[in-house]
Amino acid sequence: MPLPVWERPEPRPRATPVPLTRAQIADAAVRLADAGGLEGLSVRKLARELGVGPMRLYDYVANRSELLDLMVDAVYAQIADADRHTGWRDTVLAVMRRTRAAALDHEWFPDLLGARPHLGPHALAVAETTAAALSQAPGVRDVDDLQRALGALNAFLVGALRREIAERRTARATGADLPAWQAAHGPYLTRMLDTGRYPTVARLVVDGAHLDAEDTFHRNLTTVLDGVAGMEHPA
Repeated sequence: MPLPVWERPEPRPRATPVPLTRAQIADAAVRLADAGGLEGLSVRKLARELGVGPMRLYDYVANRSELLDLMVDAVYAQIADADRHTGWRDTVLAVMRRTRAAALDHEWFPDLLGARPHLGPHALAVAETTAAALSQAPGVRDVDDLQRALGALNAFLVGALRREIAERRTARATGADLPAWQAAHGPYLTRMLDTGRYPTVARLVVDGAHLDAEDTFHRNLTTVLDGVAGMEHPA
């Protein structure tokens, strides 16, 4: 089996006017994905951005999968800079806030979360920080508890980030903000709620406020961590 991209040495420099490294390739790919999403990223566009021929990139990455690995780890490098705290809860909160900030800066990033393990050095550093902090939670007694706690935290994180990014994308694609959406769908929804078959949904629609995304993320994350801290164990 070939060595992972993380362990392969950089190709020997060529006698060309354009120096190249995997870090430069990752940075350029991130810029392209930020501008046009993953669907707008191609080897040809990336090569043009770097000022090299497309085939030269294959000296550094074997395929698109390795390119995505490099991009993901470049984002994890931003998350790994989260402030260090002594308490387990504050540490996890810091990492999760940095992850959300990175996802808002790089909307393609949540698309790649949860799909497969991220094994780059910065991704592993974030995983170590998170796992080490959760291992100190009062409800985590052994490695099985730690796995469950990590699973719950990651499930919340992926779901919350994908939903928030999806809402942003939809608003941009349709040009419809909340008032416009309400104007378009309000009459139908009013007719359905007037049937009386959906009283709890009616309460949410009529009495519920449009919650702030950042505040909601923090409150729901706190709820997850409260559950981790108080995890019950069978007798």
